[in-house]
Amino acid sequence: MVGGGAREHALAWKLSQAAGIEEVYAAPGNPGMAGLATCVPIAADATVELAEFAASLKIDLTVVGPELPLVLGIADEFARRALPLLGPSRAAAELEGSKAFTKEFCQRHGIPTPRARIVHDRDQAAAAVKELGTPVVLKADGLAAGKGVAVCRTRDEVEAELVRYFDERSFGAAGERVLVEECVAGDEISFMVLTDGTSVCPLASARDYKRVGDGDCGPNTGGMGAVSPVPLDPALASTILREIVHPTIAGMAAEGRPYRGVLYAGVMVTADGPQLLEFNCRLGDPETQVVIPRLDGDLAQLLRAAAAGELGAQRVNWRREAAACVVLAAEGYPGVPRRGDAITGLGEALARPGVLVFNGGTAIADGRLVTAGGRVLSVVGRGATVAEALRAAYEAAAIVRFDGAHFRSDIGRGLA
Repeated sequence: MVGGGAREHALAWKLSQAAGIEEVYAAPGNPGMAGLATCVPIAADATVELAEFAASLKIDLTVVGPELPLVLGIADEFARRALPLLGPSRAAAELEGSKAFTKEFCQRHGIPTPRARIVHDRDQAAAAVKELGTPVVLKADGLAAGKGVAVCRTRDEVEAELVRYFDERSFGAAGERVLVEECVAGDEISFMVLTDGTSVCPLASARDYKRVGDGDCGPNTGGMGAVSPVPLDPALASTILREIVHPTIAGMAAEGRPYRGVLYAGVMVTADGPQLLEFNCRLGDPETQVVIPRLDGDLAQLLRAAAAGELGAQRVNWRREAAACVVLAAEGYPGVPRRGDAITGLGEALARPGVLVFNGGTAIADGRLVTAGGRVLSVVGRGATVAEALRAAYEAAAIVRFDGAHFRSDIGRGLA
């Protein structure tokens, strides 16, 4: 299991329950994963070292959580050694690694997506904003940990963001190119599928909450919570598969970039139909924390089939229960988070019925669990209904404490 966040903790938790699994290794893992897996001190982006480690132990399957190793080409390193790994190649992972590539790919293959312009400096950006009007969306071209997107409602907000992108260079190389995109209205959904490059298996429906504050206020984050399932009309799901997912899988294959792994489509359902906002080349975080607990079956078998190109024979069932995730974040997040604060109440929270807690930004210091990142813990509640799951999650979240902790109080509002 490559990675060390809450998403990877949730995956390790489920994989450790699979039949026939002798051992799970996590690189680098985290304190929560240490009880489920053998953690090895290899960074998630050390692709060559990870491949050498897997080869030395003849690992049967490697699952990659975060996007950076995939964009760096970890799948290619493993393929050179004939090691099974679930995830797209470096060329295929460009769907997430470059928003400009994805926009141009969508245009080539007739995939519905908002109008946009690719710009390289302030003058080009200003001209694009004038053409598209406000509100408008600015997106750093490369990876920015979920924080490189800004929805600008006014010209003043546009100017402030242009300072961040082009003057302060807040996103470094990721912001050398910027996508200026039309802002479309509608309901946003997370549509995730597992694919072996030919067959496609939709995963359970989920919705995440990206803004740091209640009411979707404040800056974007990596995700402050999630709920599964969410209302998804079967006809809409079929449209997304027909107009977005299948053309993407076919188009990538036609361009010599066959795609295998998880494809995450961030979709806006507009009055004119679904439009693609972005692709991710891996499972969402925190969507994984609510989708994976609802999987009724052997995750290892499912992922191995996808990695081997044999997904078509697999059947996936989902528990009828609901799951809700509340992310506890450190003071300063989504800016520079404070670290080293002691975490208490975790055992009491885990003792509550229907509760899971997945470690994100945590570490052990002087024998204590402490904060070590922005999104510290994902507190998950499960129940027969969304309302029950939310109640379980929020009651448990109130028990866990560390200085400076903050979380949204409106996750799932309108769904319960």
